[in-house]
Amino acid sequence: EHMVQESHQDRKPGACPRESPSFHSRFTPLTITREPWSKHEAKDGAMGTSQGCASTTGGAATTTTLFEPDGDGQSPQVVVLVGAPGMGKTTMVRKVMVEWGEGTLHTQFDFVILIDCKAIILPTEASVADLVSQCCSGLQVPAGKILDNQKKILFIFDGFEALGFSLVQPEADLSSDPREVKPLELTLMSLLKKTVLPKASLLITMRPVALGSLRQCLKGEYYVDVVEILGFSAARRQEYFQRYFENPSKADMAFRFARGSEILYSLCVIPLMSWAICTILEQELCGKKNLLECSKATTGMIMFYLCQLLKHRDRDNPQVLQKFLLQLCSLAAEGIWKHKVLFEEKEIKDCGLDQPGLLPFFLNEKVPREGEDHGSIYAFTHLHLQEFFAAMFYILEDDGEMVSSFGRLEKNVKKLLESYNKTRKDLNITVRFLFGLLSHKSVEYMDKTIGCRISPRTKEELLEWLQGRHRGLSHPGQALKVSEMDTLHFLFEMNEKSFAQSALGHFTDLDLQDTRLTLYDQMALSFCIQHWTGLGSVTLQGCSFHWQDPEAELDPGALVMRWREELPCPIYLLCRALRHRDSALQVLRLQWCQLSESCCAELAVLLAEHPGLAQLELADSSLGDTGVRLLCEGLRTPGCCLRILR
Repeated sequence: EHMVQESHQDRKPGACPRESPSFHSRFTPLTITREPWSKHEAKDGAMGTSQGCASTTGGAATTTTLFEPDGDGQSPQVVVLVGAPGMGKTTMVRKVMVEWGEGTLHTQFDFVILIDCKAIILPTEASVADLVSQCCSGLQVPAGKILDNQKKILFIFDGFEALGFSLVQPEADLSSDPREVKPLELTLMSLLKKTVLPKASLLITMRPVALGSLRQCLKGEYYVDVVEILGFSAARRQEYFQRYFENPSKADMAFRFARGSEILYSLCVIPLMSWAICTILEQELCGKKNLLECSKATTGMIMFYLCQLLKHRDRDNPQVLQKFLLQLCSLAAEGIWKHKVLFEEKEIKDCGLDQPGLLPFFLNEKVPREGEDHGSIYAFTHLHLQEFFAAMFYILEDDGEMVSSFGRLEKNVKKLLESYNKTRKDLNITVRFLFGLLSHKSVEYMDKTIGCRISPRTKEELLEWLQGRHRGLSHPGQALKVSEMDTLHFLFEMNEKSFAQSALGHFTDLDLQDTRLTLYDQMALSFCIQHWTGLGSVTLQGCSFHWQDPEAELDPGALVMRWREELPCPIYLLCRALRHRDSALQVLRLQWCQLSESCCAELAVLLAEHPGLAQLELADSSLGDTGVRLLCEGLRTPGCCLRILR
């Protein structure tokens, strides 16, 4: 689709692009770097958000910054807006169009011509005037009038790399006459090189992978600025959630949910990921008062993001995507094993990943500086996404033929799990994703939406490993106990009742020591307890329960008021899980857990309703007189079977 708009004075009612009111309310400034082309060409800079860290010398990107004068008072005539897929390039362009259409910004332009390079069908030969006429077909404005004043024209090319043209053209073939018909690539090159309409302005959006060729094309041109989108800063992530949800209470709930998972919160630096998470949580909140029973764990959120990222790809040949993903996952796994996040151009080619139609969805490219003798360097758009694809490496079906192209890495799940257990704790998130990808829902979803075939055969290996690792930690003659929080994470990511029951069925005790339990941890703990029918003893010694982030930017008092109905006390999730119908709980130890009097109401209900709870330990808690009175109410109920209270 393409849009052209005429000057503010001549515009007819309804001619300007009308976005829904939600576009205005949801637009959240992005973190950017902005610098002249010459400086960008020489810098060493990091690769955007490849590690989820949007550290930058720039600031918050509003569209006003795009054509702002620099320190010398000169405005750029060409702005190149660079960012990985999902970073918000097209959204920034929409914002430019809306602000210009409303007359609030960019009023120096009488005409703005927007060409969506991913969708528009252009002729093989055309002049600049022909292009303008084609785009202006819905307006009663001749091309000659539009071209009369070059300085008042802004051309926008959104997704420039999709045109697929060579940007190396002989200078002598370029045009200086806007009415001269040339092959399309020469006409566009003439606009870029300013041989035609030299005073017109250009805004070009593109992915980092295409930046190198454009750099060669614009070499030596002083009027070009490069604006690189790095994603949402910490404060902007929260702002986006507040803008997405019209209801402040729901916005707080959703943000607390994301903030309670270190992985999700880190991934929210990618605007499309923030949108995907908000979309899922909005669906989860339909008909519910809270997110405490959210059925989507981290793996499910990433799969939804991946589906949205790829929905505009060419779907004619799913085998091509399947093969590409096998190679991509092989690269990711090889990198995780070798602590490697940067990959050379040769490695990309050796793996068969040099496919411009797919590679930019997953990897950022850093083009070498002039004079450097190496090729481009690549990195996944986020470290957690590399870990996600590394997990996929072990379970994607490949007819037994695919191993790592350059490292001969085998799909040995047992080796992965044993290495994690012994020395490689950095593999935790990869293993967590492995469990999440093997759930029945994940296997179905990936096959239906992306066409990826996941082999469920690995499930049995995961089950045996989980059962065996805790047997080895339990002493002979003692009760078999689970004492690692990561086991609960793994089971929560898979989110299958039958698998959790099989994994936990041989164990009778849960024993966690000195653990800071985030909201994600508490949801994992709650899920496992509800499906752990043989659990007789729970010890949480020195553990703290955090449903409110201590570093939250929101006013703590307001947050507590909004969440009072949501989470009456820090141990709400725990007590609710312990009251499940098949609970065999007899002993609950909560020593040194910093419990306050607000926790006693939940404990009183547990005492009153649990038929088997015989021992409760609350050492070093600040219960206060009010808290103890609440406990006594629970102790007095006929259903209370408690024998020991410490």
